[in-house]
Amino acid sequence: MSRRPSHPARLLAAALAAGALLTSAACSDGGGASEAASDTAAARARAAEQDAAKKAPTYSPTGSPSGSATGSPSASPSALTESGAKAALLTEADLEGGWNQVQDADKWRDRLLVGEVDVSDFLTAKTDATDCQELLDGLYRDNLLGEPSGPSALTGFEQGDSRLLEQVAGYDRAGLDARLKWMGTLPDTCDRFTATDSAGGKRTVQVTEASVPETGDARQGLHVTVRGDAADAPATLTLDIAAVRVGTSALTVTGGGLDGGQGSAVEQAVRQGTERLKTVLDGGTPSPQPTTMD
Repeated sequence: MSRRPSHPARLLAAALAAGALLTSAACSDGGGASEAASDTAAARARAAEQDAAKKAPTYSPTGSPSGSATGSPSASPSALTESGAKAALLTEADLEGGWNQVQDADKWRDRLLVGEVDVSDFLTAKTDATDCQELLDGLYRDNLLGEPSGPSALTGFEQGDSRLLEQVAGYDRAGLDARLKWMGTLPDTCDRFTATDSAGGKRTVQVTEASVPETGDARQGLHVTVRGDAADAPATLTLDIAAVRVGTSALTVTGGGLDGGQGSAVEQAVRQGTERLKTVLDGGTPSPQPTTMD
């Protein structure tokens, strides 16, 4: 069965056919009346063609009709600037529980995170040991999402023996998505393994998945415990880590210490931090008072 032409095409074809018939009639008459009929036919043909063009959909470079009801996509967040990264950082007002902001958070390094991963723990997948080593190194160096490709800012807070660290930075989008995906594999890849420090001391590391509030464009969370010796006494370092992507920027929040994990504080920091980052990327200034979260 042959397909019927579309409505605009039928209009144009009919108009052209009518024009052709009238032109033929004009040629047979040869008088002034025939010339008037020819002009009228041409005018009608042009009008029909213009009407068909108006009704036919036009297409954008992506292939979707420019006049479709779907509307244009929402505007993408702007690129992060150096001042924007600093403005997006959390403040004491954003956190509950008596967290005090410190000035030397960029120098924080926990020695319990230092050690060589025991490859013998990964008898069937030697490459997994590389991922677990990268996890320990990333936690120690505060670059779990990789090195930023754009502006970066960092702040930290203390509460007793617990610490809360936040980093806001701009990244390459593809690399950022890859790192978030990689973080999601670590609870299965690493699970439980042993690391050996420079003095030969053994540390047992366990990695599990942690929940992250449904905020931002993409997110990933981890819960990590490291059991070993600190100051010649048994110690357990517990860390909750959350990373959230907003456009090509991201915030990473790490909370915990020898007193245990800080899951609830990390979740609150993620909510407040994401809102602050969104405000900055939208061209605004974060409020000095925290956003009320339901």
